[in-house]
Amino acid sequence: MTLRSNQILYSFLSINLLISANEFAQAADELDEIIVTSQYREQRLQDIPASVKAFTAGDITDIGIISSQDFVDMTPNMALDDSFTYGNTFVVMRGVTQVNNADSPVAIVIDGVPQNNQKQFKMDLFDIERIEVLKGPQGALYGRNAIGGAVNIVTKQPTNEFEGKFSAGIENGIGSNFSGVVSGPLVEDKVLFRLAGSYKQTDGLIDNVFLNQKVDFIDHDYSFRGKLAIRASDNLDIDLRASYRNYQAGSSYDVPVRHNANPAIRNGTANDVFEPNENIIGLTNGETTELTAKFDLESDIGTLTSITGFTDLSEYYEADIDFSNQAFDPTFGGFAGLLGFLQFLGVFTAPAGTIGIGQGQILDLDLFSQEFRLVSPDENRLRYILGAFYIHTNRDLQTRLFADVNNQRNQIDDPSLVFVNARESNSNDAWSMFGQLEYDLTDKFTAQFSLRYDEDKREQTDLNTSMTRQTKFSSVQPKATLTYRFNEDSLGYFTYSTGFRSGGFNAPVVTFPLFDDETLTNYEIGVKTSLIENRLNLNTAVFYADSEDFQFFFLDLATGQQIIQNLEEVNIWGIDIDFRAALTENLKLIGGIGYTDTDIKSIGSPALQASLAAAGVNLATVPGNKTPKTTNWTVNAGVQYDFALSENADGFVRLDYEYRGEKYWQIDNLDVQDPVHLINLRGAINTGNWLLAAYVKNLTDERYYTDFNPGEFLGLAIDLGYPSRPRVFGAEATYRF
Repeated sequence: MTLRSNQILYSFLSINLLISANEFAQAADELDEIIVTSQYREQRLQDIPASVKAFTAGDITDIGIISSQDFVDMTPNMALDDSFTYGNTFVVMRGVTQVNNADSPVAIVIDGVPQNNQKQFKMDLFDIERIEVLKGPQGALYGRNAIGGAVNIVTKQPTNEFEGKFSAGIENGIGSNFSGVVSGPLVEDKVLFRLAGSYKQTDGLIDNVFLNQKVDFIDHDYSFRGKLAIRASDNLDIDLRASYRNYQAGSSYDVPVRHNANPAIRNGTANDVFEPNENIIGLTNGETTELTAKFDLESDIGTLTSITGFTDLSEYYEADIDFSNQAFDPTFGGFAGLLGFLQFLGVFTAPAGTIGIGQGQILDLDLFSQEFRLVSPDENRLRYILGAFYIHTNRDLQTRLFADVNNQRNQIDDPSLVFVNARESNSNDAWSMFGQLEYDLTDKFTAQFSLRYDEDKREQTDLNTSMTRQTKFSSVQPKATLTYRFNEDSLGYFTYSTGFRSGGFNAPVVTFPLFDDETLTNYEIGVKTSLIENRLNLNTAVFYADSEDFQFFFLDLATGQQIIQNLEEVNIWGIDIDFRAALTENLKLIGGIGYTDTDIKSIGSPALQASLAAAGVNLATVPGNKTPKTTNWTVNAGVQYDFALSENADGFVRLDYEYRGEKYWQIDNLDVQDPVHLINLRGAINTGNWLLAAYVKNLTDERYYTDFNPGEFLGLAIDLGYPSRPRVFGAEATYRF
C-alpha cells in the first residue's frame, strides 16, 4: 500500500471515529425499511435467512450506480472483471468463477427473466428500482448456473400519473451520456406505459503507444426499454417488456507482460505495463433484443405467475492476437515463433510480409425461456412455492485467426490470410421442476425445505465437418434452512444448500472435447440484527463449501480456442459482513467486509495433468493453491453526508472506498496481483426538479489488471494483462417532472 493510499484510508476511517456513541444513539434517524422479492415474495431484507446485499432506488442515485460494475464494486466477496471484448466480463462470487463462453456461476434475472449468457451481465443500469444480490448457491429457486449466487434486478414500473426525467453528463476522455424516462397512463388505472433509454460515447482514456490511438473508445452504446402494465381485472395483471441495445466499442487490448525477462513481475515488485502496443486496433459490435411477457393471476390458493422471455444476441469483434508490433518487439512481434511452428507442421504458410496475427469471432445467440410458478399467500403458517422452467438456446460461434500483413482488421475477410476458421453450432434444451415448503413451527422457529431437479441436453455440430456430438447433464438440488428469531430485531439461521453448473463441449478442434458439470455443497450460519432502535443493520454469515469438478479455463492459441476443464475437488470457506448505519441525522454509512479462502484439493484428470505439465506448470505445487481469479479480502464502505441548502434545496457529499486483496490469476498461483485501493467521490445538489452532480472515480488513479493470462496457460513465453481504466471524472444534470 502506498503512503498516499494509507493517508486517504486513514482519513476516511477517522470520519467514523470522530462520531461519539452518544451522538450516534440520540441524533440519528431510523434506517428505511428495505423490501425485496428475491425469494418470490415481498419480504423485509432483515427477515430473509440468507446473505443478501440490496441496493434501493435511493442507493442507486446516491452511489451513482449506472452500470453492473458499480454495484458489484460495493458487494463484498464479489467481483466483475472486464476482459477481451467490450461486452465480456468475468463474474466471481465467493470463489466461484465465470468461464469464458460458458454458463455463468451467478444467475442474473431482470424482472423475473433469466439472462443466460455472460455477455448480458455487463449492462447500463437506467431506470432501476432495486438490485438484490444473493450470495451462496441458489439452485433450489434459480436453477442451474446459480452455483455462486443470484442477482435480481427490478426495473421501475409504469405509473398512473404522468412523470419523467432527462439526464445529460460529460466525462474526461471527451465522453458524454444521456438518459431519459417517460411514464404515465394510456387508460387510467388500467393500461400504463413506461419508456426509458440511455446513450453514451467516449473517445477513451487508454493509449496505444505504437499507433497513438485510444483503445477503450465507445463509438456508441445505446439502449431502449418499453414496459406496458395492463390491469386486465381485479385479479389478473399483465406486464409486457421490450428492450434493445446496440454498441460499437474498442476490443481486446491486452498488454504483453514478459515475466521470463523480468521474474520480479511475478512477485509484484516490478513496475507492470499498462499501455497497449498492438498494431491492430480492436473493435467490437454487439446487438441485443429482448421481449418478455409476465402474467400474475391472484387466487385463494396463491399467485400463479407465467413469465415468457425471448433474447436475440449477437457480437462480432476483430482484433490483434499477438498484442505487439514489429517495431516494438522484432524478435516476438507477430508471434513469430508460433507462425514458424505452424509452418513447420504444414498447417499454414504465412504470406511474405506477414507482421503478426489477428483474430475475430462472431457470436449469434437465441434464447427462449418459460417459467410457471405458484406462490401461496404470505400470511399462512404453511407457505409453498411450486414451479416449472424450460429454456432453449441456440448458440453459433465462428472463430478465425489470420495473418496480418497491413495492420487492418478487414484482413479477416481475405481467405488467403485466414489459417484458422472454426465454426460450431450449439443447441441446448434444459428444463426443471422445483418446490419449496416453509412452516412456522413456533412463533420463533421456522423450517424451510426446497428441492429442484434440472436436466440439460446439449448438442454441438462442427460446421466444417458436420460432426455432431450430444450429451446430457442432470442434478437434484436440495436446500434446507432453519431460522430462529431471537426477537423482533434479530434472527439466526443455518442453511444447507446446493448448486449445479452444467457442463458442455469445448470447440470441436481442441484437445479436450468435453468438460463436466460442476456441483457445490454449501453450509452457512448467519445472524441478522437491527440495533440501536433500527439505526444499525448488521448481518454476518460464515460459510463452507465443497466444489466437485470446479470449472476453469485456459487458452490454446495454436487453434485460437479456449479450453474449459475441471479441477476434481476444491474447498471454499469465508465470511460475509454487511452493514448499514444512520450515524447521525445527516451522516450514513453503508458497506461490508468479505473473506473467501479457496483450496484446490485435487486436479484429477490424468490427461489434464499431462497437458498442463507439458506447458510448464509445476503440478506438485497446485494442491493447496487458490482457484483462478479469486481474491481473499474485499472491503467496501461508503459514507455520505446530507445537508440542507434552503427550504427548497438540499445536497450530499459521498466518499466510497473499495479494497481488493491479492488476486490469484491461475491455479499455479505464480502470478498474483497486489492489493488494489479504489476511492470514489460524488456530490450533488437537489432542488426537487433538478439534480446536479459531480464525481470522480478511481481518485488516486490506481492502475491494475482486470484480467491476466499467464504464459503457461497460453502456450507462450509471455503473459497477457488487460489494463484497467485510469481516473474518470465528470458531471451530470437531471431534470424531473
